[in-house]
Amino acid sequence: MSNYLVEILQRKRLEVENLPMPKSFKEVLQQDGLSIIAEIKRKSPSKGVFKGLMDPVEQAKKYIAGGAQAISVLTDETGFGGSLQDLKRVVEAFPNVPVLRKDFIIDLRQLYETARSGAHAVLLIVAALGEELPAFLQAAKEYGLEALVEVHDLEELKMAQNAGAEIIGVNNRNLSSFEISLETAEKIAPHFAEGVVRIAESGIKNTEDAARMRKAGYHAVLVGEALVLSEHPQSLIEEMRRC
Repeated sequence: MSNYLVEILQRKRLEVENLPMPKSFKEVLQQDGLSIIAEIKRKSPSKGVFKGLMDPVEQAKKYIAGGAQAISVLTDETGFGGSLQDLKRVVEAFPNVPVLRKDFIIDLRQLYETARSGAHAVLLIVAALGEELPAFLQAAKEYGLEALVEVHDLEELKMAQNAGAEIIGVNNRNLSSFEISLETAEKIAPHFAEGVVRIAESGIKNTEDAARMRKAGYHAVLVGEALVLSEHPQSLIEEMRRC
């Protein structure tokens, strides 16, 4: 090996040592206490535009200061006002924090663009993918993405676990009626397989709701509107973390 190449490799090793090591989405959700996935979204089909959320990086900064383990960024444009640009900006600003792309993934090409955006994880909805879920889980893995698999009932939970999902979120929102009930997560909780990371999604508005999900056995909660609408999202996260 030439001296020139040796010098280049030595320099490159020093450069690599200073690169941030991305954290595993799954691992950060298994820390002691209730983990918080704090969500960034600009609007919702039911509530309209959320005033005040102008800069996703500044919002993420508040979340992280409060102790959020991961950031979720809604990238659906028509229904939620999001974009991949929002996600990219958060990823670039906080390279050590796992970022979840939350969208309606129905095509494998979306997984490719998710990986290119720098996201660490992607949401896969059983109700949207059905029998295609195993193929999407495999593709996500090949792209270096962790997958949060979303379910709404016991049948979907069975499908997710049979497909080998390691991180499963129970959405308390009925996608047909858009009604929310925390009882959904409570009823499904006893049926999780051992070793699966459990996340409760939707309807967690305050510390009481967060404590309720923790008591039901969930490792983490995904909180969106409550944080976006809060004047003090950092404090709310800190309180939920203590549940």
